[in-house]
Amino acid sequence: MPPPPGGPRQAYLDAFDEEEPHIGDPDESQDTARGGKGLAFAGIAAAAVTTVLAVIVGGQVTGGQEDTAARAQAADAADRDVRGASRSDDRPTPSNPPRVSATPLSYDEKMDRKYELAADLEGNGKFQTVRGFDKAPGTGRKYRYRVDVEEGLGLDAELFAQAVQKTLNDERSWAHNGGRTFERISSGKPDFVITLASPGTTAVWCEKSGLDTTVDNVSCDSAATERVMINAYRWAQGSKTYGDRIHAYRQMLINHEIGHRLGYSHVTCDKDGDLAPVMQQQSKFLSFDGITCKANPWAFPGG
Repeated sequence: MPPPPGGPRQAYLDAFDEEEPHIGDPDESQDTARGGKGLAFAGIAAAAVTTVLAVIVGGQVTGGQEDTAARAQAADAADRDVRGASRSDDRPTPSNPPRVSATPLSYDEKMDRKYELAADLEGNGKFQTVRGFDKAPGTGRKYRYRVDVEEGLGLDAELFAQAVQKTLNDERSWAHNGGRTFERISSGKPDFVITLASPGTTAVWCEKSGLDTTVDNVSCDSAATERVMINAYRWAQGSKTYGDRIHAYRQMLINHEIGHRLGYSHVTCDKDGDLAPVMQQQSKFLSFDGITCKANPWAFPGG
């Protein structure tokens, strides 16, 4: 029967057979025989070592391949387990994930909020015109105006422009009873420019008309120029006299300063508990000579 595959070759096995004695010198024959057998045993040992090494190396290669395959199978199984844990049959994965969208604030919601702005802010004095056109809605005496906002305030310029147009054309404002109407332009010659500016820049422009706004950090109509100056600190933060009624305060601020541009001067209320006239300096006080009035943003509050 042939040796099993991978075993020692036949030549090595034949070396185990006894050699025939030589005829001649016994000692030489014995030496020769002993020498032949020694060489045979040495060859067999070498063959055995080679065979063992081949088996070990082959086993390592085979084992390495098997280990690699096993690790790959285990990793694949773990990956399937993770995927299986992240979704189930009763919770299908949506093909289109839901979109998260914030609902934009309405005009009234924006006007009801106060905004951060330092009371001592000094801007760069450069203005940007709010682009666009708002047609005069009425048939009375038309006033065309432009809205400028100082750079770097961080305030909503579009909201400011919208507030001016809405406020001035309200029936309770200077458009009362169809007497006047106001139209916003961004090009051409305006009758005045209503300007939202930092406290520092407001003071500079008001001083051009001999007015000091630094004492109470207020606004002004700079009559010697084309600008009606709205102090951005007051626009953003309001005043103690109005408290949290920031929307109404902003309406008063617009109506009061445009009232000056239309020719109206300061007045005070004359009866305790009445609504303050819009031309009263309501940013500063509601009480005067022992008379306390209520905050009022409108020239014609009854409409």
